[in-house]
Order: sequence, then C-alpha cells, then structure tokens
Amino acid sequence: MLNFFYNGHEGRLRAFWRLLFQFVLYILAEVVLGGLVLFGFVTAGGMDLGGEAISRVVSDPAFLAASGIASLAAVLISVWIAGRFFDRRRPFAALGLRLEREWWLDLGFGLLLGAFLMTAIFLVELWAGWIEVTGTFETSDGMSFLPAILAPAMLFLCVGTYEELLSRGYQLTNMAEGLNYPALGPRGAVVLAWVISSSLFGLLHLANPNATLVSTVNIAFAGLLLGTGYILTGRLGIPIGLHITWNFFQGNVFGFPVSGMDDLGATFISIEQGGPSLFTGGVFGPEAGLLDIAATIVGSLLIWLWVRVRSGKAKLQASIAEPAEGTKKPASEV
Repeated sequence: MLNFFYNGHEGRLRAFWRLLFQFVLYILAEVVLGGLVLFGFVTAGGMDLGGEAISRVVSDPAFLAASGIASLAAVLISVWIAGRFFDRRRPFAALGLRLEREWWLDLGFGLLLGAFLMTAIFLVELWAGWIEVTGTFETSDGMSFLPAILAPAMLFLCVGTYEELLSRGYQLTNMAEGLNYPALGPRGAVVLAWVISSSLFGLLHLANPNATLVSTVNIAFAGLLLGTGYILTGRLGIPIGLHITWNFFQGNVFGFPVSGMDDLGATFISIEQGGPSLFTGGVFGPEAGLLDIAATIVGSLLIWLWVRVRSGKAKLQASIAEPAEGTKKPASEV
C-alpha cells in the first residue's frame, strides 16, 4: 500500500499525489489570499460585504492587479511547499525558472512573439472588415489613462508568470516524471504530459465568462503553444513572455475580450466586434475562434525556429521527464 503513495527509489511521493497536494495547497492559498484582498478593498471603500459591494470592487482595475498579485503569491507558496516537502527540496530552477542569460533572451523573444501574434489577429480582422475602431486611449469609469493601463499590465504580468509556473513548470514536469515508464520512455512521457497539461489548462478556463466547448478546446491548443517553448528549452522564459503580451495586447492594446473577460481598465484601441464568431471567437474573444488556431500553429513554428537558430538544433528536452539532481534519492539511501 505504501508503494501506491511513495516512490522508494526516488524517496518522495509519487507524481499523482505531488500534483494533487500542490493543487489543493494552491486552491487553499488562493481562497485565503484572494479573500483577504477582496475584504481589504471592500472595507477600504467603506462598504458592507455583500453582493453589490463585491460587484463594485471586482470592476476596479486596482483590484484586478491586487488579485493577480495574490494569485501569484498563492502559486509561489504552494509550489515552494510542494517542492520542499513532497519533492525532496526541488528548487524553482528545476521547474524552468533558471534565470540565466538564455532565460532572459527567451523571455524577450516570448514578449515579442505574443505581441506579434495578437497584432496579426487584429490586422486580419481589420482587413476582413470584422472589427471597427471606435476610439483610442479609452478608460472605464473616467479614470486617467496611465493608472488605468498600469493595473491590467500588472495583472497580466502576474497571470503570465503564475499560470506558466503552475501549468508548465510544475504540472507538466511532474506529469512527465510520473509517466516516464519504459513503454513510453522520457521523450514519450514529455509529449504525453505536454498534451495532458494543455488539456487541463483548457479545462481550468471552462468557468470563465462566456466559455464554451470551442473556447475550451482552443485554449487547450494555446496551452500546446505555450508548452512548446518549455519542452524545447526546459525554460519558462518563452512561455511566460508569450503569455504576458498575448493577454495584454489582446485586451488592453486592441480591446478584445481576454478569455471571456471584458472591460479591463483601459485600452489603447477600442473596437466594435463583428464578423463570424467561428473565426473571431465572438464575445469570448479571439481565443474562441479559428484565428487562434492559426496563431497557435504560426507561433509554434516561430518558437521552433528561434530555438534552432539560438542553439543550432531544436529537439525535445527529454530531461524534463528525469528527476532533477536535487530530487533524486542519494545512493546511500537506496
């Protein structure tokens, strides 16, 4: 029975339990920290905690930024605890956060790639006549533009970091290690973990406003795009950078809904959306349309090209499926 929970050779919990306990820790930390942020904004506004007060607070761009910081803290805390106590002191560096020169170059490429892909979607829709530009530098609730745009920028900086650390860094890595059986081998384990973690990424967005089965499938494909940078480099630089600017340019540069969420503080360009929802994604935003799939394919090819140019080759990092040195059980304990 102990072998069902514990890997004696590695001296740690098996991958399923590591993933489960980390996710439970994350949810608990998210509830506590998110609740504290919400309570703080409600009381700071001199309101009683209730439905009307909550509705007013959640539309405040400053609250969005603060909630993003709280979610980032929840993921960092849960991953650190899981790495420290369930995973033989696994460091953040072993989850793709090795912040050396190559990592920062990947981050810069990812930032440019996310901006490029979303700009391409905007230009295609504009060329097709599916959107109409209705204004520029617009804000909600009459706020000045600078603070109104800084809040979602902070939000998406946090979202891009914590979702990639969670979905790619922790989940994909642990899934690959757990699936590394002789029948699959490390390469097969990484590919299967890439697909499973991307599917879970799509399902985690199922509760978003205006979500549909199509949007869930499309976000799973976006997860494959984000995961491509990780499985080809073993670093989270490309996924984090891509995720940040993909969201920010989508919602706050071009005025699209972001994963079903609209009115995110301020936009450089305001638009009126039209055109066929099959291609544009309709009220959910581009992530529910076929243009998202096209961007996913183009983005994956560009990531492959970047890695090949930078390193002379682009191949799957099978080492993701192998326990890092800090998580292996010393020979004296085997």
